[in-house]
Order: sequence, then structure tokens, then C-alpha cells
Amino acid sequence: MDVVDRRTFLRRTAFAAGAMAVALDPLRLVGPATASRPVFGELGPVPDLRDGVVRLWLPVGFKYRSFHDTESGPQLIDDGATVLPGRHDGMAAFSAPDENVWLIRNHEINNPGAAVGVGTPYDSMAQGITTTILVTPFGEVLDAFTSLNGTQMNCAGGATPWGTWIMGEETVNGPDVGADFTGVSNVPLTQRHGFIFEVPAGGQSNRQPVTSAGRFAHEAATWNSDENALYLTEDNFGFPSGFYRYFPPTDPMKTGRLADGGRLQTLRVVGQPNAHLEGNQANGATYDVDWVDIADPNPTFPYTPGQPAPTSNDDAISYVGNQGRAQGAAGFSRLEGATLSKGLVYFDATQGGGAVEPGPQPITGYGNGNGQIWAFDPVEQTLTCAFQSPGAAVLDLPDNLTHSPRGTIVICEDGPGDNYVRGLTRDGEVFDIALNRLHNSLTGAPRFADEFAGATFSPDGHTLFVNIQASQGISFAIWGPWGRIGV
Repeated sequence: MDVVDRRTFLRRTAFAAGAMAVALDPLRLVGPATASRPVFGELGPVPDLRDGVVRLWLPVGFKYRSFHDTESGPQLIDDGATVLPGRHDGMAAFSAPDENVWLIRNHEINNPGAAVGVGTPYDSMAQGITTTILVTPFGEVLDAFTSLNGTQMNCAGGATPWGTWIMGEETVNGPDVGADFTGVSNVPLTQRHGFIFEVPAGGQSNRQPVTSAGRFAHEAATWNSDENALYLTEDNFGFPSGFYRYFPPTDPMKTGRLADGGRLQTLRVVGQPNAHLEGNQANGATYDVDWVDIADPNPTFPYTPGQPAPTSNDDAISYVGNQGRAQGAAGFSRLEGATLSKGLVYFDATQGGGAVEPGPQPITGYGNGNGQIWAFDPVEQTLTCAFQSPGAAVLDLPDNLTHSPRGTIVICEDGPGDNYVRGLTRDGEVFDIALNRLHNSLTGAPRFADEFAGATFSPDGHTLFVNIQASQGISFAIWGPWGRIGV
């Protein structure tokens, strides 16, 4: 999510109201973090093949093309009915005919309003959509259409090996919940939100939430076939966040879909009830963990239709997590990206590190650091702090994660200054892959603080697709000698 926008919004409203190299080796984890960079070459300005404008800095030998740029305003896409919004967020890539690529991309739109796009929306008064785009490996758009609509805050998610995208709503808005941080009433909404949905590559979602996988502020999802488990992250901005897993009642590798009615659990550190993992961690620090069941993952709160709900958004957004914490579940700082690489589930804590939080932080966000990358070993049932940022110059507020076919961990930044796509080596060093150098085409003002999101490699590893998540959204296809820079 756009942390800078949210912090600015909340500060203003509060004032008004109050006056990469290979995956990390689990047997030999990282050494001390430093501000040094591996020598993979410096980044430099590269013109966009779409129009010659420099929007990214990349290593020597790399090229890119942008598409679906909404800077000049929303555009009508190929289905002839969808006016493309901005806020391009989480994304996944799938094989398509003729060596092309299907992309499924979220648009993180909040607040009630008439649903957009084709198809019967999940909620006729929710504006979030997921678009599906057919592109060449060089970012040329061949087709695009709405594949899910009527949702809210379509943030991150994850690709599945059976060929679908799991989309997560980063909200618990609904007619049964009070207004969120924007202060806008939820009364117009017709459905509860805060769920995951499934979208098949090249097709349409059935627009039915998987409610047993929890109603909370969803971010990323990643599937582990060895356990038949879906791992889920939570970005509960002002409160502790949990790390979850969902066991569906049937095997989706056989049925081709993620079924509702399964079991949701959240992670706990053995011998340390309510461990404050948002605090300062040593690189390589490892914890034995177990899991506790969430008895009521799909709450509905009492309300009268047409009237503001008595349950506050803060109470609703913490309801599922509080069930885990009552049993000793661990607390993290704003869990966002997740990816499965070399048998380990990597996920990041966007503001992890620094001092332990004394309590909720509704304005600045829960967590005092520049970010952590965690690695969970499903076989050993251990959790390791693979990397903790020593400062913003090295890694600043990691958000979406992915991995290359070689296993490199690739990180999208969501910081208040320059934002990079970074890579993480097995020796605990972070290196640069891409730098945002967008400018507003009308005013010339820099847009360097616009966050990267949705990084995903094409199935053959040729192209890295990535978004800029802002009201003026844009997507990129990037290609070049990946092996030469350690990706």
C-alpha cells in the first residue's frame, strides 16, 4: 500500500481533529548487514522504448517499455468497457500462447462508489478491480480486460501453480464496520470486504471470496504444494500483524481451484508468547515456531442497514489477529510481500526493526525500522530473520516480493524518498536493480517517491514486469542480462 499517502492523510486528519542472488541458505544464513553493495554495476538513465522518455535507471545492457500509463487520465482498455484506474499494485505473470504472457494486476481503490468494469461485481458499490493483460515479452499490449470487480483495496496476492492469481483485499470495510482511516462512511457498501479472491489466468473470477481464509487486511499469498498450504501476510497498519496459513478442504492441485471451508492458523514462537518480532533482530536470528487455530476467521458484526455500524474499523481490523494473540501468536510490523523460493517462504515486515512498539501506532504505522526480510522453513518449523535493514540507504520499507527463476529475492521499495527495486544476496547484501526516475509530464515535478509494486518474472525468466503504485499508475516490462547482475 502507499504508506506515504496514508501517513500524510492521517496526520492531517489528526491535526484537524485535535487542533539477490540465490535464495538464502537455511544452514548458513546471512552475516552482518552493511551499507556496501555487490559490484554488479551502477544504474544509469535508460530511455523508455515506448516514447524515449527516461522513467527508470537500470544497469548497463537493460531495456524496458512502459504500458497502461494513467498519468494523462484514465484510459479505456481493450474490453471497451473498463476505464482503467491507477493504483497498479500486486501482479503475477502466466504463460500465454505464442510465447506471450498473461498478467493479472490489482488496482488498489478504496471508498464506496459504483463498481467499474465488465461482469457482475462482487459488490455493486466497490470500485476495486483486477485487470488481465495479454502482453508480449517486450511489454506490447495485445489485449486487456476486467477479470474481477466490486472489491476494495486490491493490494497484493500471489500466483498459484495451478494457474490462478490469489487477490487480497487490504481492508475490512463493509456495511457492518465503521469508517476506515479515510473517514468515509461504509454504509453504501453492499458486501463485507477483507477477503481473498481467485482469478484464473486469461479468464474471469467467479467473484466469490474464500471467507475461511480470514477477514483481515490481506496482503500477499504464496502456495506451498508440499503442505497444501497457502501462506498469507497481513498489513494491519496501526496494529501488530500476523503471519497466517490456510489449509483448504480439497487439494487445488487436483481441483484447479482454492476451496472455501478450510482451516486458518497464525504463527506463534515456541516459548515466547506474543513475541514482538517487529523489534530489532540480529541477522540470522532463528526461532522455533508452531501454529494456533483461528476459531472465527469470517466475522460479521451487528449493524442496521442504512445506518452507520457500531463496530469501529480498528476493532474489526484487529478481530482475527486478536484471536491468535490471545493464544500467544507473534506480532510483526506490517507484513506485505511473500514468495516461496527453494523451499522457504520469504516475507517482509515493512517497518520491522528498531525499538519494540509499546502499542498501536495509527498515524506512523506499527514498527520503527526500515524493514526486515523473514524466511520460514516449513520442514524445520523455524523462522529466521534473513535480513534487517540497517538504514534507508540500504533498504527502505520493503513491500512486494518475488523471486527470479534462479532464486534471487527481488524487493519493491515503498519509501518516502528514492524508491528502488532491489535484490538480496545470500551474504546479506542488498543490490540495486531499478530506480524510479518518473517525472510529472505536465509540471516536471519528480515522482521519485512513488512506490514500486507487483514485481513478477515472466515464466521463462526473460522479463521482469513491475508497476508504479500511485494514482498515476504505470506498468513496466524490463529485460536484459539478468545473470550478469546476479538475478
